[in-house]
Amino acid sequence: MGAQQEKKPSEERKHRSTQNNTQTSKVQWGRAWEVDWFSLASVLFLLMFAPLIVYYFIMSCDQYQCSLMNPLIDLLMGNKHLSDIWNKTPMPTYRAAGIYALWVTFQVVLYTCLPDFCHKFLPGYVGGIQEGAVTPAGIVNKYEINGLQAWIFTHVIWFANAYYFHYFSPTIIFDNWIPLMWCANILGYAVSTFAMIKGYFFPTNPKDCKFTGNFFYDYMMGIEFNPRIGKWFDFKLFFNGRPGIVAWTLINLSYAAKQQELYGQVTNSMILVNVLQGIYVLDFFWNEAWYLKTIDICHDHFGWYLGWGDCVWLPYLYTLQGLYLVYHPVQLGTANAIGILILGFIGYYIFRMTNHQKDLFRRTNGNCKIWGKKPEYIECSYMSVEGTKYYSKLMTSGFWGWARHFNYTGDLMGSLAYCLACGFEHILPYFYIVYMTILLTHRCIRDEHRCLSKYGKDWKSYTEAVPYRLLPGVF
Repeated sequence: MGAQQEKKPSEERKHRSTQNNTQTSKVQWGRAWEVDWFSLASVLFLLMFAPLIVYYFIMSCDQYQCSLMNPLIDLLMGNKHLSDIWNKTPMPTYRAAGIYALWVTFQVVLYTCLPDFCHKFLPGYVGGIQEGAVTPAGIVNKYEINGLQAWIFTHVIWFANAYYFHYFSPTIIFDNWIPLMWCANILGYAVSTFAMIKGYFFPTNPKDCKFTGNFFYDYMMGIEFNPRIGKWFDFKLFFNGRPGIVAWTLINLSYAAKQQELYGQVTNSMILVNVLQGIYVLDFFWNEAWYLKTIDICHDHFGWYLGWGDCVWLPYLYTLQGLYLVYHPVQLGTANAIGILILGFIGYYIFRMTNHQKDLFRRTNGNCKIWGKKPEYIECSYMSVEGTKYYSKLMTSGFWGWARHFNYTGDLMGSLAYCLACGFEHILPYFYIVYMTILLTHRCIRDEHRCLSKYGKDWKSYTEAVPYRLLPGVF
């Protein structure tokens, strides 16, 4: 849910295939086979409270001008009851249901029926049929990479309507934001439930399934590794990128249109949020083929965590800055605006260049130069569940010699820039940086636990060579 994921810290190459008589450790890949009490408690907490968190934030803006404290004060002081807040909350409407159904259907059509042609004329862009990483069962899935094309088509239609056809108002998303939230929840729960049933009764690849025996954990973290319908409709790739991330920039544009409608102008803070988050979204789709080697695709199974998270959590909580600026327009001073813009650009540069170094290292199998020198690395080996032996290289040069997840550091700098554009009157816009810090720190720890299980002593050698996770000399 969220932000773009870090690549696996391994650049895989199949060196030789040998059948191993010893059963491969079950913890080398993906999520857990067994559930400890802390993991189960965390799962139950998120299943119960994550939807309430989304509702609370959106309701606070709708009824309390984005104040997170006033609803609690009203309830504690007896000024209002929960029923009062609930009764003022817009309910689902046929209009919102129609908009959302049309939106999702349109994205499905663009994903499944329109082969990519952008890679044929955009230099440097990798699209079309691409291979993913090796799954735990030793399978290499193929994907139709056409996200950039879908994003372009969608936004061309949006701007054509806004400036020429006028079939619907550019504020249509904001005007139906809460009714659309209920529709997004319905889809999120529906696809998560379907994925679980599919994993039990007709999985795409049974060898890539994991069952813990705990219903709640399996429902949230997923059973199937790469659930698919037909040859090309991949649940993880579709829901991670579409409809949530394609919608991200449209949602921000709708917020900007609403600000123009209400106040007669679009503030520079709203422009900053649209530009900086737009760069992030475009980067995601430009590098969609790279995304096939990230944690979401390479390790996470598809369950409620990804299904509901991509439908609800991402579009509703990642866009809080723009929503806040509709209720509280902020016109930044020139120096502040330039400073925030520079922070966002530096964060993006670190994020992109760090990942570029890893991509270059992977593509050339280490036969390249990083910062003018041949990169250093540690060679590791691991086994697939079928006993096939693979070799990987873990780079210790460039940004990857500074910290093991330095791309996350750049990501956090960009996230902070989004929040700073909103000023300091309310804490609501800063939820994003707090959440991203927790998310990426947890992802560091989770990924490193997985890598330790997968690579063993080779991983320990790597952490000795690169001792810091995010901030050199600190953490």
